[in-house]
Amino acid sequence: MVKHMTLKEEIELRKQMNIAELNDLDEATRLEIEGFHTGMYLRLEVRDVPFEMVDYFDPSHPILVGGIGLGEENVGYMQTRLKRHRWHKKVLKTRDPIIVSIGWRRYQTTPVYAIEDQNGRHRMLKYTPEHMHCLGMFWGPLAPPKTGVLAVQNLSNNQAAFRIIATAYVLEFNHAARIVKKIKLVGYPCKIFKKTALIKDMFTSDLEVARFEGAAIRTVSGIRGQVKKAAKEEIGNQPKKKGGQAREGIARCTFEDRILMSDIVFLRAWTQVEVPQFYNPLTTSLQPRQKTWLGMKTVAELRRENDLPIPVNKDSLYKKIERKPRKFNPLVVPKALQANLPFESKPKNIPHRKRPLLGDRRAVVMEPHERKVHALVQHLQLIRNDKMKKRKLKEEQKRKELDAQRSKDEQLLRKRRREERQERYRVQDKLKKKMRRHADA
Repeated sequence: MVKHMTLKEEIELRKQMNIAELNDLDEATRLEIEGFHTGMYLRLEVRDVPFEMVDYFDPSHPILVGGIGLGEENVGYMQTRLKRHRWHKKVLKTRDPIIVSIGWRRYQTTPVYAIEDQNGRHRMLKYTPEHMHCLGMFWGPLAPPKTGVLAVQNLSNNQAAFRIIATAYVLEFNHAARIVKKIKLVGYPCKIFKKTALIKDMFTSDLEVARFEGAAIRTVSGIRGQVKKAAKEEIGNQPKKKGGQAREGIARCTFEDRILMSDIVFLRAWTQVEVPQFYNPLTTSLQPRQKTWLGMKTVAELRRENDLPIPVNKDSLYKKIERKPRKFNPLVVPKALQANLPFESKPKNIPHRKRPLLGDRRAVVMEPHERKVHALVQHLQLIRNDKMKKRKLKEEQKRKELDAQRSKDEQLLRKRRREERQERYRVQDKLKKKMRRHADA
């Protein structure tokens, strides 16, 4: 502590000696040695200024003069950690223009929002999350890390809602992070050879097939497969004889099992999203103060101004799925194989014939004794059926009586329990009042 005080005294003494020496010099020499001190008026000459700035200059709005570092003069990609302001009512959409204020700069840009998955992948988001941070990547003049960012939608003073839409800070600049999004390619088999098939309509050229060689594919029925190589030409397509070119985009794929011609093949992959290289500096000083600066408009604003409806993709609408039941051919076991099978493994679910056999269709003429026996059996069956009917009616009536008695007993039991609870609560209330009176006394 004593050493610190001694240093301060030495600094103050040296300062007084310097002031005493500089007071003896004239003003020009002192400025050359000491420089401009605080409180002095300066005259700055700025070259290549647009004439609109002079025409619309307003002395009541002073101009702040500052400087930027050497690295901030370059333009590139910036990655920010962004969060929508909780007082802003709407979520932010990817590629919608926003006005950002970073350091000494204000400009309009079109950010792409993303979120980092557990495996380090930057997955694109169409909209910002409700109550959490996300990554915002945009193009503009670079700013050093940890620089604060403030975003607004427009500069109008007639906004009824909260003006600030998001806050952020710079994580990295000139960052080469790949932002990706999901892509699903759909194809249909055009030729099947056991566990190998030729898939069409999934790719448009052989170059695309080469790009996805080795990718995992899957059918709707759950059969997994893999993309092998581009097929030179579809089997049955003979371009040399017809004088045309071979059809491109047909992929040869292998599967776990034989697929059907009615199967649909899917390929799930990731594709890179390009961040637009757009930034528009604000030129509010080059126009009258009462005029609002207008930049790029959002798609929603353009639709609202031109009275355009929101396009509806019929494939994106939810529909009721109606699938017809498929009829499979019956399993046919050869007779030679059936003969070698044990009895329990032999097919026994033989369907009934639509047309009865000749023995079933033949008329049977009974003898007089057989007719009497047949009539007696029918009478016995009639008596038995009548007895069973009466027994069922009697059992049903008895069941109804038991249900009625059970419901009546349940009502009595519920009533008795309610009375017991009321009596118990009444006794407890009396005890509480008695204890309260003793406590007050």
